[in-house]
Amino acid sequence: MIIIEKQIALSNLPNIEDEMYFNDEEMVKAVADIDKGVMAINAPLHSDLEQILLENGSEQKSLYGFNIYFDKEIEYDSLINPPRNREAGFPREGRGVADPKARSIIKELVDKWITD
Repeated sequence: MIIIEKQIALSNLPNIEDEMYFNDEEMVKAVADIDKGVMAINAPLHSDLEQILLENGSEQKSLYGFNIYFDKEIEYDSLINPPRNREAGFPREGRGVADPKARSIIKELVDKWITD
């Protein structure tokens, strides 16, 4: 697990550590702190990434989970999202990121930190 604090090339995602956690070797799990503007990646579960960000000063209400595919597509899907959605006033039951502002910030963070 790492917190991304500088840009990383998309082609280096599979090599950032000795062991990456992917589904079908096509994506990596990530959690963004939409208030601090940082992301954590590389864990078997989004909740593991959530925990490392919490230990580094993030607030629970600011954390959203998603997946980054190696074509840079973002899948806004995580079990940590439903509580955030409800707290933000979106009573949606799904695992996606219901808040359009949060989705936009996540996209900006991926574009900022993950280069082609």
